[in-house]
Amino acid sequence: MSLPQLYTALLAGGLVLLASIVATRAAARFGLPALLLFLALGLAIGEDGLGLRFDDAQLAQNLGTAALAVILVEGGLTTRWSDVRPLLTPSGLLATVGVAVSVAVTAVGAHLLIGMHWQSALLLGAIVSSTDAAAVFSVLRTLPLPRRVSGMLEAESGFNDAPTVILVLLFSTIPLEIHPLEVAGNVLYQLAVGTVIGVGVGWAGAWVLHRITLPASGLYPLAMFGLGVVAFAAAGSVGASGFLAAFVSGLVLANSGLPHRASLRSFAEGLGWLAQIGLFVLLGLLVTPHELLPELLPALVVGLVLLLVARPVSVLVALAPFRLPWREQLFVSWAGLRGAVPIVLATFPVVAGIPGSDRVLNVVFVLVAVFTLVQGPGLLGLARRLGLVRADAAREIQVEVAPLDVLDAELLTVSVPTGSQLHYVTLRELRLPEPSVITLIIRAGRSFVPEPATRLTTGDELLIMTTARAREVAERRLRAVSRRGRLAHWFGEYGAPD
Repeated sequence: MSLPQLYTALLAGGLVLLASIVATRAAARFGLPALLLFLALGLAIGEDGLGLRFDDAQLAQNLGTAALAVILVEGGLTTRWSDVRPLLTPSGLLATVGVAVSVAVTAVGAHLLIGMHWQSALLLGAIVSSTDAAAVFSVLRTLPLPRRVSGMLEAESGFNDAPTVILVLLFSTIPLEIHPLEVAGNVLYQLAVGTVIGVGVGWAGAWVLHRITLPASGLYPLAMFGLGVVAFAAAGSVGASGFLAAFVSGLVLANSGLPHRASLRSFAEGLGWLAQIGLFVLLGLLVTPHELLPELLPALVVGLVLLLVARPVSVLVALAPFRLPWREQLFVSWAGLRGAVPIVLATFPVVAGIPGSDRVLNVVFVLVAVFTLVQGPGLLGLARRLGLVRADAAREIQVEVAPLDVLDAELLTVSVPTGSQLHYVTLRELRLPEPSVITLIIRAGRSFVPEPATRLTTGDELLIMTTARAREVAERRLRAVSRRGRLAHWFGEYGAPD
């Protein structure tokens, strides 16, 4: 590529990005899913629009897989462990048993109602049975839903890509041979090893980042994303689920108490949006609009089977042991959003050369576009009608962990030893230099926030927040009072180091 061509490509890419951002604003104003406008933008600049031709399914698959990895890392980094921890079992069952039930019901419906060959029907069922992380994260996080419901849907969207990819690859072979025990073993291996790698990379990364101070706060989000990509690639290189490893590593990192959570969340959301925009525009370019119209009716039929039969039955079967209220089960059934993941998965059989795979891709594209438009805008109204949210419900506040290096602060720990003149001195009498303050006292295994009149006693552990500039003066004052008591200066004691 020459330099002028590079300038042209960057100009086109920048304009598409800016147009997508404007489309996001318009979508928010009119209550439309922004992801649909990204697809529409791809169609508009494609073969039947501005004439840009793109039909490389292999490249779309590669770029789409990389974008999904970024989206899943972002999902893990912005998910609270406290929300998903009690929901691991139901979410795991939705991602495995629920997917299997949905594949079977959707495939039967596609075979009987629109006459699809069994292999194409199974492929279609597997492709559309995975809820999409990008769609779920971008839509549900704007709603004030109960933690149990939103956490279950987010965890499911992060976990169910692995079994879905396995099934799509299984059905993308010629001749088609299904060995249930082999499939179950493969699913178990991918899930287990992907989880182990994700946890391992996340824990190791958090351990290192806790023990080093990076020179700039912007490096922390980059380091965490880098670790998520490492987890994704490491799992994929050993035949495990890279998608699951990417999500789990991000989840571990984000909930390990690392600093700069606000900047991390902003960076992760920005990079996630960039991946979503690029992915949906690319997928919009991949399809040819005039080939979609004949598949409108089949897509509507399969979509109705999925929405009204397959998804509710899969939720009912997977969540049967937990006795969730019917209102929550109904909402989970309706909120099983599809997005980029099914379209990316639809490229797998195209690349493999499976007969009828082009039709499967077109059906999936129409189904995703139509039913995202049907499901997404009505989620808040449905949640209110089901009594899951109040009309005046508010979003939760975000609490930031501020690292001491950013505040130019020091955290001192002081013990009151036996015989110290600090015993029975009040905090007011310490007269520590401003802005030093004793923030916490640990006494006899119990911690409490002291008041100015609180008296220190032998054995107390003090946590003192001060600035780097005031630290030396604070230390001298503490030593002076410890040696000669509250009247240390009267006795000529100024706390010089020994």
